[in-house]
Amino acid sequence: MDYAKMRMIAEELTEYAEQLEGSWEVEIGPSGPFLAMMSPSKRHEGAVRRIRNQLNEQLPATHPGYICENGPEIEHPGIGRMRRPDAIVIPEDVLDEEGLSVDATRVLAVIEIVSPSNPDNDYGEKLAEYPAMGIADYMIVDPRTGTIEVHSEPCGDRYRDKASYIFGDAVPFGPWTVRTDAFRRYGKAGDSPAG
Repeated sequence: MDYAKMRMIAEELTEYAEQLEGSWEVEIGPSGPFLAMMSPSKRHEGAVRRIRNQLNEQLPATHPGYICENGPEIEHPGIGRMRRPDAIVIPEDVLDEEGLSVDATRVLAVIEIVSPSNPDNDYGEKLAEYPAMGIADYMIVDPRTGTIEVHSEPCGDRYRDKASYIFGDAVPFGPWTVRTDAFRRYGKAGDSPAG
């Protein structure tokens, strides 16, 4: 199926999702468009916020005019994919453009926080799709295990470099550093940061 037809189906699914109860997102993966229910936990959203805030403090020095945001979907018609990462680094003026999707060629980096219900998506499909989209840096934060992976140097449908960290480390991510000492693992209410 060509990408234009998949995109049209994705838009119809988005309209349908707006009528459903709860929070839904539409993405285009290897099997085509699909609808998935979103129910990110507070700890998931806390990790996104911490990363976004830290990168936004550093971006003016490394990439003036760029921001880290969550929300916009990214698409690459050439490989037939549309994804909605937890956070992306993009030029700020992209948010003033018409439409729903950001061209993947304008994305410097993506961040995914692994959900307990679908971890294979971040470690499998997206780990092949983001380098194929030409995205230079990909961070996977896994609150299930308290680990972080940073992937860089895209080459086809894989990244050449992978570095592993644990919660509590200062994590190099492209030209930035993400402090993870306040990250929390999924678990009981009393869990302490980085533990």
